[in-house]
Amino acid sequence: MTVAWKRLIRFVAKDGKIYRGEPIVTDAEYDVGRQVLEGKTVKAKVIKGDNIFEDAAVTDEVLEVKTLLGPLTEDQVPIIKCVGLNYMKHIQEGGRTPPPYPSIFYKPRFSVADFGEPIPIPRIAQEDQCDYEGELCVVIGKTGKNIKEEDALKYVAGYVSGNDVSARTWQRNPAYAGGVPQWGFSKSFDKYAPLGPQLVSTQIIPDPAALQLTTRVNGEVRQNTGTDDLLFNVPKIIAFISQETTLEQGTVIMTGTPSGVAMGMKEPKYLKNGDEVEVEISQIGTLSNKMDFI
Repeated sequence: MTVAWKRLIRFVAKDGKIYRGEPIVTDAEYDVGRQVLEGKTVKAKVIKGDNIFEDAAVTDEVLEVKTLLGPLTEDQVPIIKCVGLNYMKHIQEGGRTPPPYPSIFYKPRFSVADFGEPIPIPRIAQEDQCDYEGELCVVIGKTGKNIKEEDALKYVAGYVSGNDVSARTWQRNPAYAGGVPQWGFSKSFDKYAPLGPQLVSTQIIPDPAALQLTTRVNGEVRQNTGTDDLLFNVPKIIAFISQETTLEQGTVIMTGTPSGVAMGMKEPKYLKNGDEVEVEISQIGTLSNKMDFI
């Protein structure tokens, strides 16, 4: 589908009000998130309209970004549908067998968090288990059901960087999860799905399999993989999860994480209080959040 904007951000301007805007960029690899993290000035043309997918319009009004937020609010996201075990190297590092179909779990809309927002890690999810998962996320712009694979990208409004924050004890430890890995509870605490720094339309990214994903923890590269390593690509995922199931406008699909997560290490480097996780995807930019053990 075609939307009115090519890139969309949500931000607080100097007047203290929240706006949506089309960032003014210099080239395709202009990283809005990195610009903000380095204290550089970011400006955007204000986007008007109640529905960013249907009636949005990019105006000539230019404002300076004071605080960058996430491109989507929890009210715009009916649900987050997630794919587990979807990068071949990640499947291998976990000693798992590639699944015959996508493995799906859900996060509620309350898991949505902004760019730069501290991620609250509850006490039950802190000690030796808090993990990161950098992911390419798909945003559905048009409601559909029983979508054919060849038509799937027509339902996509754009792409955003995301972090599937995870509590590994609740996910994998038999004393907590039982005999089968339990993905829902362990990954769906409030704010466990930060998204940002911008939503990039299919006009800019016609092929989501041609991107590079890099995750850093406190500046150390932990993940660095091309999205062409996906076992199930974006069209296959959309076709699969829309079978006899309505895929609503605003739904976010987290497509899975590549190898390099803490859980897959011989000596796991789980996240600590104050650790900063950056998820950078080419043409989309860098999402940055710090962990806040509450």
